[in-house]
Amino acid sequence: MTDNLPPLTANSTIGTWLADPVGGPLIRGLLGQAGVGDEALAPVSGLPLQQLVVMSQGQMPQSVVDDLVLRANGGVVPEDTGESSGWVERVTPERFAGKTVIVTGAASGIGRATATRIAREGGRVVAVDISADRLGELAGSLPDADIVTVVGDITKQDDIDAIAAAAGDRIDGLANVAGINDDFSPLHETSDAIWDRVIGINLTGGFKLSRAVIPAMLAVGAGAIVNVASEAGLRGNASGNAYTVSKHGVVGLTRSAAFMYGPQGLRINAVAPGGVATGIPMPAHPSEAGTARLSPFQSQIPSIATAEKLAASITFLLSDDAVNINGAVLPSDGGWSVQ
Repeated sequence: MTDNLPPLTANSTIGTWLADPVGGPLIRGLLGQAGVGDEALAPVSGLPLQQLVVMSQGQMPQSVVDDLVLRANGGVVPEDTGESSGWVERVTPERFAGKTVIVTGAASGIGRATATRIAREGGRVVAVDISADRLGELAGSLPDADIVTVVGDITKQDDIDAIAAAAGDRIDGLANVAGINDDFSPLHETSDAIWDRVIGINLTGGFKLSRAVIPAMLAVGAGAIVNVASEAGLRGNASGNAYTVSKHGVVGLTRSAAFMYGPQGLRINAVAPGGVATGIPMPAHPSEAGTARLSPFQSQIPSIATAEKLAASITFLLSDDAVNINGAVLPSDGGWSVQ
């Protein structure tokens, strides 16, 4: 790092690293070891370097990023303000004060970012996930926040009932975030197992939980539900058959409910993420035919977002700031939907 430029840290964007006279060669050397060039990082250039650890799904250990920071700064660890060179999350104090919001998939990725944002903005969060350990980590990371954890499977009615019971009589918001990917298979290759699991979690689970909480919202004439759809809910070339169908279904679920309950004070909206650096597991055995067909289109994703950027969109729609928005499907995709 040169003297007239700020120090490179793990929170500096990948684009900043690439443009730096010291950091650029370090990153390119790392890419060279993997046999790829700068173009591989173009969609993620606006992300902090630290996000590569999340996106690698265990392939890049934290020690690699720590070593890069040391080498870029002459062996000295620079002061890190925690802010990247790009977008910085700005918490709005008390935006959710007095409100109870259920968040599914809350132990990781977009769900965790949404749950923590609501909690830091004064809300009571009912955090739902199948992982007890990771829910414990979430609650432990915000010891002063009001977080109720529920280990549950949203495909099971008994667990749906337990989630609603944990929330109590007053439920102000619901973020249906939990979801899984498919194996990129086209329709004729889609197995019953893939179809049932993807539709069950991505669509039916959100339907059942919404059905469980809407009566409490109707009782007070207010409430907000945000469903996480996908770019795959807006087009046919973003993922496989089962995932694409499930997310188109989420769009239909959202619009129907918005129409039905809008006059009674409820707001039901959806966000449609594009590429997100969540580390969501990719299919172990992806369809060769589906992958070959999808790859040219997936490679045109204009940018990859952090989970916190999606949480910003979701919490906006859940909050009173979105008072006049009902039935919207908000593409939070860096502009992918306009291509």
